[in-house]
Amino acid sequence: MTQSPYVGTVRAPDFPQGLDWLNAQRPVSLSDLKGKIVILDFWTYC
Repeated sequence: MTQSPYVGTVRAPDFPQGLDWLNAQRPVSLSDLKGKIVILDFWTYC
């Protein structure tokens, strides 16, 4: 049986510096979000 390439834990990289944030008083970091529920909303113009 082959092992899946997705086994294990991978840490997400922190957000790059200089991003524009909506509805936030200061830049957000992953440590600010630890232990909280996060909703990701991906959209695009087609």
